[in-house]
Amino acid sequence: MLLAQIMIPAASAAAVLFAIWLAYDVLKRDKGTAAMQEVAGTILEGANAFLSRQYRTIGLFALVTAIVVAFVVGIFKDSAEVGILTGVAFIVGALASGVSGYIGMSIAVRANGRTAAAAQNSLADAINTSLRGGAVSGFLVVALSLIGVSSIFGIYSKLLGHGVQETPFLIVGFGFGASFVALFAQLGGGIYTKAADVGADLVGKVEAGIPEDDPRNAAVIADLVGDNVGDCAGRGADLFESMSAENIGAMILGASIYVATGRIEWVLFPLVLRSFGVFATIIGMLTVPFWAKRITDPMGALNGGYWTITLLSIIGLGITTYAMLDDVWYWFFICGLVGIAVGIAFVYITQYYTAGAWRPVQEIANASRTGAATNIIIGTAVGFETTAITAITVGVGLVAAFTLGSQADLQNVSSISTGVFGTAVATMGMLMSAAYVLAMDTFGPITDNAGGITEMAEGTKPEAREITDALDTVGNTTKALTKGYAVGSAALAAFLLFTAYLDEVRVEISKIAGDNAGRFVELVQDQNLIPGGTAVSDSATQAVEAYDQKLLAVADAVGEDNFPETDRNALLVANQDETRAILDNKIRNGDITAEQVAGLNGAPVALPRIMPVNLAKVDVFVGALLGVMLVFLFSSLAIRAVGKAAGGIIEEVRRQFRENPGIMTGEVRPDYGRAVDITTRAALHEMIAPGLLAIGLPVAVGLVFRYAFGGDGNEGWASVAGMLMVGTIGGVLVATYLNNAGGAWDNAKKFIESGGMKNPDGTTVGKGSDAHAAAVVGDTVGDPFKDTAGPALHVLVKLLSTITLVLAPLFIS
Repeated sequence: MLLAQIMIPAASAAAVLFAIWLAYDVLKRDKGTAAMQEVAGTILEGANAFLSRQYRTIGLFALVTAIVVAFVVGIFKDSAEVGILTGVAFIVGALASGVSGYIGMSIAVRANGRTAAAAQNSLADAINTSLRGGAVSGFLVVALSLIGVSSIFGIYSKLLGHGVQETPFLIVGFGFGASFVALFAQLGGGIYTKAADVGADLVGKVEAGIPEDDPRNAAVIADLVGDNVGDCAGRGADLFESMSAENIGAMILGASIYVATGRIEWVLFPLVLRSFGVFATIIGMLTVPFWAKRITDPMGALNGGYWTITLLSIIGLGITTYAMLDDVWYWFFICGLVGIAVGIAFVYITQYYTAGAWRPVQEIANASRTGAATNIIIGTAVGFETTAITAITVGVGLVAAFTLGSQADLQNVSSISTGVFGTAVATMGMLMSAAYVLAMDTFGPITDNAGGITEMAEGTKPEAREITDALDTVGNTTKALTKGYAVGSAALAAFLLFTAYLDEVRVEISKIAGDNAGRFVELVQDQNLIPGGTAVSDSATQAVEAYDQKLLAVADAVGEDNFPETDRNALLVANQDETRAILDNKIRNGDITAEQVAGLNGAPVALPRIMPVNLAKVDVFVGALLGVMLVFLFSSLAIRAVGKAAGGIIEEVRRQFRENPGIMTGEVRPDYGRAVDITTRAALHEMIAPGLLAIGLPVAVGLVFRYAFGGDGNEGWASVAGMLMVGTIGGVLVATYLNNAGGAWDNAKKFIESGGMKNPDGTTVGKGSDAHAAAVVGDTVGDPFKDTAGPALHVLVKLLSTITLVLAPLFIS
């Protein structure tokens, strides 16, 4: 407990202060020439205008949703207080998510001009400027997640008096609010950035034959703005909700062990481990200038910082597990190592599939020799190929973590509970370096913008463009590996969050046992947990009612404060070992005596530790089918939105070229503002449909199968479980395909542009060639894959978990 009291506030303060120092360090640097400052100022203006309009829209949706969530939870939990607390947590999570994305983007968009100026001096200076600009977002995201979750937990448990085992369920609203904002931020930003990018590339590079970021292209400013609102603000909100949801899910699982052990350390462990990750990342960030001066390859310098953080994270993992997880700490330490190894694997798997030095990207580039069609065919094949190693890596990681965790021998705690907690520790271990990975992600759009500023501003040194091009290529890889890291953490957390949902279902069913024993028995019969038939039903109902009378007698004897209704409900469905664990904990705390609970030896109808979900049941199967359908329909809407918005940009750029011939000669300045406005309006309009689909379908499935096909009215939760389980699996694999195919197409184009591809006679295949034109087409196909639909699926996967956790009572009560 002492370690938590020290580390959590210390790490929160350190992350905020370090982010402030990074921002100060970046902002004090040279802004560049007047021409550079003019271009950078235009980008800043466009980014602020878009985010202001976007967050006003999201804020209105979030406020309405918070009120609905508070009302629904209050009604179905039969507690106005619980409803209000869940709604408040939702608002705080949504606000923190928006703030983290907005501030991070604000610094990043100011860092691009300074990176362009730094490129006039040296590669090392440019790397340091761009990475520190991106790290502001990374540290703010971690700090706000840590502060938000720990503060609400402390307020709800300490000030408002809710039990430690109950509070994690109350703060699930925080994760739902973060997921809600992240979904729309990622969708809106992703649609914006890729609509502008596709429009700029197809009209500028393919039709007009002018370079990327050429100032004559009316869409170029919108493209540069899009890099910031999509990759900075959107990805920041994405990783914020990832960390928040996974922290809360791990705390829910830790709460079940707390009931048996009486040690709150199991609940606070995720937050303490995240705190050690903060300090490891701060030190790792400070080593990057050291690596940049000694390694000429920019990716090598970034990898140096990453490996430093990994080593320090292992040390922090050892300290945290040893200090907090009793005598079985070493099993969970190894679980954490598994998670760190999975994170490393995803970083390098993604580099292999998306960096130009390896076979997949070069294969796509070579396919461009025969046209756009073969480029797209091979790129599609590469994307599908990546799902194999992703599934295998996640599968090995989950099995290893669960098996290791289940070896931890804790008195009165089932091996299933410790095994699932092992997967939670693995997820937390993987996310210890999240701030640095997000910094590398934001490094990408900063360097991309720096290249655009260098291209558009007059009087820059030619070697500066070479530096920004090198950084931009690395930035494409870091953006891709961040998406791989995000989808890897989502995959690891999928089992964790799914189990947390089943834990919530068990809690809700235990309340039914206390309210109506007959309905409870019908439910467990319907789930095939006890034999069917009226005779069995009548006998089981009488046994449950009789056991409940014993529990009520204990409550009358010791008082509500010492034996609250939550304890009574838990004991009504607990087996013999769980019953002993709960009662031993209360005896240790002095709430009851052994004599007062001597007759309590386990519920007559006990529920399994993890509620079973039977895919052979038609309602569960259909829920699972709809979960996969959601993934594909959601992706379709997101990609179609980019296509529609890009069409408007293409027509606008063509119109300006056609009506103002002086643009191509450099005599007339394009109307950048018009392109920015078109993209903004299209992105905000098009993000609504997929967002509402993602939020509405899980609720609709739960309600339809509860009320229309529910039999006894309680099967809705199982249908939602099918949707959550199979939809998550489908979402992880489809996101992997979209992310890696898009990243590989992008770097295949970059591989040709850098002169990496040669003809048989040794001549270079470069810009302006037919192969390059084919690669540009492939890149534009991949743009909405990797920067719109793929990243939005990361959020969808977590949103399915948080929305079902919050609204579980709606599907059961």
